[in-house]
Amino acid sequence: MSEQTQNPEQEVELNEEISKMQADVEAAVEAADQHAEQEQSPEAEIAMLYAELEAAKQTIADQKDGVVRAAADVDNIRRRAAQDVEKAHKFALEKFANELLPVIDNLERAIEFSDKENETLKPLLEGIDMTVKSFNDAVSKFGVEIVNPQGEMFNPDFHQAMSIQPSNDVTPNTVLAVMQKGYTLNGRLLRPAMVMVSKAADA
Repeated sequence: MSEQTQNPEQEVELNEEISKMQADVEAAVEAADQHAEQEQSPEAEIAMLYAELEAAKQTIADQKDGVVRAAADVDNIRRRAAQDVEKAHKFALEKFANELLPVIDNLERAIEFSDKENETLKPLLEGIDMTVKSFNDAVSKFGVEIVNPQGEMFNPDFHQAMSIQPSNDVTPNTVLAVMQKGYTLNGRLLRPAMVMVSKAADA
């Protein structure tokens, strides 16, 4: 009976082949483990996609909110600018009107204290009266209105009480006389009317 034997060189080669095969198997197992770790379950992938979607929605919402705020700021600036322009148009004549009021006052005083029975003065007084009316018509076109509260209730916003007179004929705080007319410009007071106001007569 013959016995098969291996020489030392063949045995070394065989051991090297076995070692190499074991190394290849271990590398394959390690690669498989790494791949398994990197792979996610469908549920995990869906959860991740939902998270990314919510983050994108939040970004869009933040950007939209910023755009809305910017639009509101622009609208406020535009509205304030329009109001400033409107006020400038309305009250640009305020200084000029204040300079003009004493001229109207003097013309009215000239009529009030003149001798109206003097036939010689009548044409002159008529001319002055027409001039006053022309002045009033001209300034009224630009928003200047006369405050002449004769017989009205006293209003401290537009009237200045120069004296108080007891009276049983009218309700207390009624304007009995206007000493000087007042004026407004587009509803804003230029000059208060100077008035005499009634009070209840002493018993």
